Amino acid sequence: MRAAVLEEHGEPLAVKEVDYPEPEPDQVIVETEACGICRSDWHAWQGDWSWIGASVPEGQILGHEPAGVVSAVGEDIETLQEGDRVAVPFHLGDGTCSHCREGRANNCETVIPLGLSGIAPGAFAEAFPVREADYNCVKLPDDVDFTEMAGLGCRFMTAYHALADRADLRPGDWVAVHGCGGVGLSAIHIADALGAHPIAVDVREDKLERARELGASATVNAAEADNTAQEVKALAGGGADVSIDALGIAETCQNSIGSLGTRGTHVQVGLTTGEEEGQIEVPVDVMTMQELDFHGSFGMPLVRYEELFKLIGEGTLEPSKIIGETLSLEEAPETLSSMDSYETVGIPVITEF
Repeated sequence: MRAAVLEEHGEPLAVKEVDYPEPEPDQVIVETEACGICRSDWHAWQGDWSWIGASVPEGQILGHEPAGVVSAVGEDIETLQEGDRVAVPFHLGDGTCSHCREGRANNCETVIPLGLSGIAPGAFAEAFPVREADYNCVKLPDDVDFTEMAGLGCRFMTAYHALADRADLRPGDWVAVHGCGGVGLSAIHIADALGAHPIAVDVREDKLERARELGASATVNAAEADNTAQEVKALAGGGADVSIDALGIAETCQNSIGSLGTRGTHVQVGLTTGEEEGQIEVPVDVMTMQELDFHGSFGMPLVRYEELFKLIGEGTLEPSKIIGETLSLEEAPETLSSMDSYETVGIPVITEF
């Protein structure tokens, strides 16, 4: 089968023939119908995350936002069969730890990130294996198509968990979103759909325009602002209730915290690059005196998919609005490379394998 393989960090992925996977007893094989290209793939391609022991090895097949059809089933599988339409969360849990038993595979004690670990080949390929598939595969409702699910895969569901669960977003809240890539635009759309007032912050006017189309109540061009955080505070009438760093650099994290009003909540979604190596200075005294909350947010608990699918079925949420372009597997290396300069607008999705 064909796959896009990371042969050397920072060099274009190689699209080539590799062996078709065979399922282990606890696995299924999923034939990929669609897979998003995420900034986390870009981090992996760059060789980031060595500072947390998570650098992706060369030889890895990337891709962690897939939807597809089960093509082969391991002998221990009980709930899945060939032909099932499924989505696969990027955080593969073991299904047995205390977090998994509570439905929170995103916090699994032995979590394996799909496409970002040598023992979990990803979905930039015609097919890929899924460990503990009875636990990790999510059957797709008939009204959610594969491309839409790939758009939902990592960034959309991450944004939903960040806002609805970690920030406890409420109607009428002012929400600042710093960085309007895929996860940031998803947060804009979700915040608007849930009755909040999103403020989009970015340095590119085309991304801010897309944010306005998705429901942003206001926008701030950080490349032109004298003081980004103060401009957001003024728009929010004294400070945002919730602010998200959707990029993961020092400037966006610090601006996000600085955008908050008293007792506001910052949610860190973006992971850092080699520039910060996981370390960013934050204004501890201000956070203490204003009783600001700082939350991390990673993926989304499996038990939340049912609610997410319900909101999509009702038309409240529309992940398809965030999709920027569809492309072929051959185009994936160039699209991934373009993320160096933040050229992608919305979520690019591979639909031709």
